[in-house]
Amino acid sequence: MKILITGSNGYIGSRLVTLLLEQGCELYCCVRNLSKVTPQNNPKIHYIEVDFLKRVTLENIPNEIDVAYYLIHSMADSGKNFSYLETLSALNFREAINSTNTKQVIYLGGIANQKDLSPHLKSRAKVEEILSEGDYSLTAIRAGIIIGKGGSSYQIIKDLVEKLPIMIAPKWLNTKTQPIALRESCIVYRQ
Repeated sequence: MKILITGSNGYIGSRLVTLLLEQGCELYCCVRNLSKVTPQNNPKIHYIEVDFLKRVTLENIPNEIDVAYYLIHSMADSGKNFSYLETLSALNFREAINSTNTKQVIYLGGIANQKDLSPHLKSRAKVEEILSEGDYSLTAIRAGIIIGKGGSSYQIIKDLVEKLPIMIAPKWLNTKTQPIALRESCIVYRQ
């Protein structure tokens, strides 16, 4: 099976790459900068330079893809413009994947109740809506906080607990969540 992975050098993507290689899949890993990638000595892994904010780079995506994983998340890179950048990335991804033979897209979103959403979860819901309009089947995995060493959510929570014994939080933070361990999230993807 030929699989495209966006965000392949990120927290979840890098672990997913390992799991899918173990299953014998041929992987096309999208990275924004090839010079920052340490190549693996494996003929089943191909790195392609693609920035979903730059349409000109989308031509690097191969046509013969069976499944594509959408793990792009723009919050860390963009400050206040993250919603716009996530929307643009999703639109460009959908357009690029529509021009391939991809039959299935798997998207990692957030658990959302459609009311009183944080700007972050509103953006994730918008991305899911955009991706759902593609010429492929969409599987949306709505996960809460993914917990594991090295993950940004884990690090934020750890830092808050260690540095702030008491804190005042915004109203939207008063919601229940369903955290999932990194290992379990990758098992879901693998299946």
